[in-house]
Amino acid sequence: MKTLIATKRSKTDKLSDVRAKGMIPAVVYGASVENTPISVSSIDFIKAFKDAGESSTLVVDIEGKKVDVLIHDVQFDPVKSHPLHADFLAVDMNKPIEVSIELEFTGVSQAEKSGLGSLMKVLHEVEIKGLPKDLPHTIAVDISPLATLADQIHAKDIVLPAGITLLTDGMEVVALVAPAKAEKEEEAAPVDLSAIEVEKKGKKEEEGAGEEAK
Repeated sequence: MKTLIATKRSKTDKLSDVRAKGMIPAVVYGASVENTPISVSSIDFIKAFKDAGESSTLVVDIEGKKVDVLIHDVQFDPVKSHPLHADFLAVDMNKPIEVSIELEFTGVSQAEKSGLGSLMKVLHEVEIKGLPKDLPHTIAVDISPLATLADQIHAKDIVLPAGITLLTDGMEVVALVAPAKAEKEEEAAPVDLSAIEVEKKGKKEEEGAGEEAK
């Protein structure tokens, strides 16, 4: 299991100063852990987040105290897209937890390959429950069974790792192939300029008649 080395930081520390040192300000909270402000190496965090995502557990070593955590939330710079802050949720490895897991679509849809239509990914993640150690990073969904337009893949069809329970409604549609449609450009109706001129002329005559009546 990946381990991140962390150091405690004061709540009065300027976050800009922490980031200037190549660190990411973060906080740890959750099972049997007090809300603790920390900082971790930016490089190490990016690697850990790539491997674990928000569903696989890792260890945060806070000056010798090791805590099992999930990366619960990450704030990113809107321009440069690098992480600015992270929340680590401490978990009890002996108690099941509920998380959202991203779906990874694999294989080739024969219906799409033969030109019957286009693949539609209806769900991109599902809710599952399991012990932290059993939680996968992603869940694979094989789309090769989609051979006709009538075929659909439902949540109940997803093959889950051992020890994992699906919480999402099993009848939720995960993927299907939508029929191909010929795209037609709608032609705009021609504008009748003469009608507009007549309308304007009529309004002017009405305004003129109104002035004469005064």
